[in-house]
Amino acid sequence: MDKLVITGGKRLRGTVRISGSKNAVLPIMCAALMVEGEVVLDNVPRLSDVEQLCLILEKLGLRTRRHANQLFLEVHDRGPTTADYEDVRKMRASVCVLGPLLTQRGRTRVSLPGGCNIGDRPIDLHLRGLASLGAEIKLEGGYIHAETPGRGKHRLRGGDVFLGGPFGSSVTATANILMAAVLAEGRTVIESAACEPEVVDLADFLNASGAKITGQGSPRILIEGVESLSGERYSVIPDRIEGGTFMVAAAITNGEIKLTDCREDHLVAVIDRLRRIGVHVDPADGGCVVSSSRRLAPAAVVTQPYPGFPTDLQAQFMALLALAEGNSFVTEKIFPDRFMHVAELGRLGAKLRKEGPTVLVEGVKKLTGAPVMCSDLRASAALVLAALAAEGESEVRRIYHLDRGYERIEQKLIPLGADIHRVSE
Repeated sequence: MDKLVITGGKRLRGTVRISGSKNAVLPIMCAALMVEGEVVLDNVPRLSDVEQLCLILEKLGLRTRRHANQLFLEVHDRGPTTADYEDVRKMRASVCVLGPLLTQRGRTRVSLPGGCNIGDRPIDLHLRGLASLGAEIKLEGGYIHAETPGRGKHRLRGGDVFLGGPFGSSVTATANILMAAVLAEGRTVIESAACEPEVVDLADFLNASGAKITGQGSPRILIEGVESLSGERYSVIPDRIEGGTFMVAAAITNGEIKLTDCREDHLVAVIDRLRRIGVHVDPADGGCVVSSSRRLAPAAVVTQPYPGFPTDLQAQFMALLALAEGNSFVTEKIFPDRFMHVAELGRLGAKLRKEGPTVLVEGVKKLTGAPVMCSDLRASAALVLAALAAEGESEVRRIYHLDRGYERIEQKLIPLGADIHRVSE
């Protein structure tokens, strides 16, 4: 098991390229189950989640091959329909095989998913949506058993699907229903669909493969079912969460970082908050330049579905606000229990008090190095950022969480001037 050893207090300066999006590429990889011929994906990040999903897809009849930042996928066996617990429990995004397997192979048996420990994330919206398309579903022994009408003998049929949930629309539920509807018979309308760029990227990939989807990026998506999809080459969008993380890295270290291959239009809410607290974000060719003198004003941050402030940047922004001059408030409206990083940030000297779904952040003049433990993917990034700003040495442990969503983050930070290295425990 690896850990990161960080000596903080270094101003980060330089240029960093933002990798392809983890949350976009995973459902696109699952969609390859539905495609005839080879799929070639460009700009695929090297992440443990991508590697794990490749293993799952190979057991479901796909051949996968990696070359640099390209991933090649092609179905060679349409017989397997079961995604086992031992594989699926390791990552929640693997539930996105449900829609493709069901609509293409007529039946499937998929383990209830695992993933990050960030609170309750039920899949009732997935199941309710698939049932609206005619699927016959039951839960048994920790598995989802699903069949198309007539015990797997007929195609799903288009219908009206409502995906509104208690905390807004669901990205993975929208992805699952979208993929299932592409090969369904007739027209499907998804209401209260997730508007995230990752959903748009999935729809764009499916359209490039022969699907007929309109309205992606809005709460109302229309799908006209087609008979089949064919393999295409497609480039995955940049990772907006990694982009936001490096924006915070520049701000929290008084640095100046140019981000290339970064979509500012995907980070409007984040850039708005950064500018309001005194961070400079200026457009540049193919990205932007982020700089700060770390005289930061306090702010109120509320996570919301896209285009609101992303829940996946809540922990990182909390680390930044810990050094603001005054009191800030961070309210989590997507996953109200997503605050396991609060105690660990406190070990570095942050003054944080949790009250229900809100954390009061009392700004301090400095953070100090300490050993800390990662609890989930984005909490890991927050601890690395805080350690980069802290005086003295920190050890960030259990970074296998970090490797799920960031390509060897230390290899991107070192050229920027960070004193950080990975060691084995």
